[in-house]
Amino acid sequence: MIKQMVRRTKSLLLALCMALPGASAGAQQTNPANTNPPPAFREMQQVEDRWAAAVTKRDQYALELVLAPQYIGISASGDVTTRDQQIAHLFVKNAGPDSLEQKVISARFVGDIAIVNGTYVMSWKGEKGPVLEKGIFSHVFEHVRDNWLCLNSQRTVVAEGEAQKEKPKAKHSDAASPLHIPLVYKGPDSTQPLQ
Repeated sequence: MIKQMVRRTKSLLLALCMALPGASAGAQQTNPANTNPPPAFREMQQVEDRWAAAVTKRDQYALELVLAPQYIGISASGDVTTRDQQIAHLFVKNAGPDSLEQKVISARFVGDIAIVNGTYVMSWKGEKGPVLEKGIFSHVFEHVRDNWLCLNSQRTVVAEGEAQKEKPKAKHSDAASPLHIPLVYKGPDSTQPLQ
């Protein structure tokens, strides 16, 4: 009798262990091209659309409804900005994008936190004409009072338009230690010792 209970318990635990990875798969939602996206996925796409519209229309109030007060954004060029800096940037003449399109590829949910990955296409007027930037983004949202607020944003350029300059190739260094740590070690000509 005890052996049967042990066997049943083991089989039940094994069944639960096998079922748990399948249950957690529902926490990540992707949008296959041939199916209708789930409601939570559509909701995150709507949030991204509101963000894009706020930026292109220079709408301060709409942008405040998307970005959390503690928002930190890292642009494709590596610039780190806060929510207040993003809002102030709306009022700089000819500084923002003329168009911004963000498409959600995946959305993962952990409690009141959503991690959204996708692609973007941004265009603006550069010094040498129109610039088109294509890339990927990762956004972290928090659900607060029936609204999703972005806590963190990071963009990475995948393709640049023809108006962008080609990046110079890295120079080869003959230094014994080519490492450069700003304010700490400035290469072989440094007066500071290598740590």
